Amino acid sequence: MPFTEKLLLLAMAAQVLLTVALLIWLGRERVPRIMSGEINAADIAVERTAYPLKARLLSNSFDNQFQLPVLFFVGALVALHLGVIGWVEVLLAWLFVILRFVHAGIHVTTNQLYHRFAFYCAGLAVVVLFWLWLVLRILFASSI
Repeated sequence: MPFTEKLLLLAMAAQVLLTVALLIWLGRERVPRIMSGEINAADIAVERTAYPLKARLLSNSFDNQFQLPVLFFVGALVALHLGVIGWVEVLLAWLFVILRFVHAGIHVTTNQLYHRFAFYCAGLAVVVLFWLWLVLRILFASSI
């Protein structure tokens, strides 16, 4: 397997790690409150407002990992399948993942909306560039 493919897979693994870490952190915020009776299960069966702010922020950040990252994963898998992975794809993949880590960090700490939105938009721009580059590589590659 070429080194660039390994680096792309590592970027994908880092994004998965972020998602799993948020889920574990979320569970550590939610489960003890339900188990202790602090929060009634019926109060959270439909909506999250009974949870404290930290748990709601973690939940929103976790949910957010199934928005833009889906576009990233699909693009990365297409690139892997077609074997069109070069340094541009690797750079864009890692830039996207770093932006997702920063976005999640803002989301679960200060939650400053304008900063969070800026990093979300930056991630969106990177994933769009990734896809545009991928499509151009596919269209103009003679060996695919």
